[in-house]
Amino acid sequence: MLEVKNLKKSFDGRPILDDISFNVKDGEILTIVGPSGAGKTTLLRCITGLESADSGDFLIDGQQFNPQDLESSEAVMGVVFQDFNLFPHLSVLENLTLAPTMVLKQDPKIAEERALDLLAQLGLKNKEHLYPYQLSGGQKQRVAIARALAMKPKILCYDEPTSALDPNLRDEVAKLILSLKEQGVTQLVVTHDMEFAKKIADNMLTVKALDQRN
Repeated sequence: MLEVKNLKKSFDGRPILDDISFNVKDGEILTIVGPSGAGKTTLLRCITGLESADSGDFLIDGQQFNPQDLESSEAVMGVVFQDFNLFPHLSVLENLTLAPTMVLKQDPKIAEERALDLLAQLGLKNKEHLYPYQLSGGQKQRVAIARALAMKPKILCYDEPTSALDPNLRDEVAKLILSLKEQGVTQLVVTHDMEFAKKIADNMLTVKALDQRN
């Protein structure tokens, strides 16, 4: 279980997150919703170590956890970015195997086998030799999810997973996230799309802009 306690974050003296606390149980989906500028993405970046929190505690299974400790965070948090962040000069297979072989020091053959298995699970069989420019938006997103899962994280985090997609793909993304839940994957989803959030969430955290918190 992930626990976040009393998280605070400011930029240039302007508070963005003030005393945020929540928890996510193993295998659950938590959606983080709220208006633009409320700090949803900042919250996600603090949890995943991409931003440093001013104060607050992070616990995994009751143990203190530092998201900015790269060695620890690689094993705990997987991130699917809003614009996917795939390496354009690498094939799908190379995108999936790069971090496991370089960071986890996996045997390249084992990393490739796991990558191919993940691609098959996510409906991308026989796409391993394609490059990102040859993929649709939905396919790029599934590759990004497979790349995050290749690191075997405890928690998979998404930043606005439907924003870069055609609206008719929203249900497909919801089905994918729910199918990962059935496999026991704990997921944390930042989204502005309330209907989408309700469709997938076990629990929902609403983050309000500080000037609205009265």
